[in-house]
Amino acid sequence: MSGDVEVSALAINVTIPEALRWTDTRRGESFTLTTLNVRLLPDGHLAAKAYGRPVGGGRGAYVSFPVPDRPELAALIAQAAGRAGGLWAAHRGLG
Repeated sequence: MSGDVEVSALAINVTIPEALRWTDTRRGESFTLTTLNVRLLPDGHLAAKAYGRPVGGGRGAYVSFPVPDRPELAALIAQAAGRAGGLWAAHRGLG
């Protein structure tokens, strides 16, 4: 059956460690980026977007930001993808 199952997306959410967080601005509002959403693309590559909360507090909009090209963020993404792959491979089925 595994060949007949179409998986349309694989995505994980990763908490950005405090030391790696950054601030970005969208529509005049500053956000502290705290979470990465990492997707496995059909060709096997990874894509990531960052999400966070307004610096001034409140809920703010659910707005994505590009992930800066920093080696430590790339390493975090790769490590998280590897960890997620291990967790998926070791799943124990529905609880």
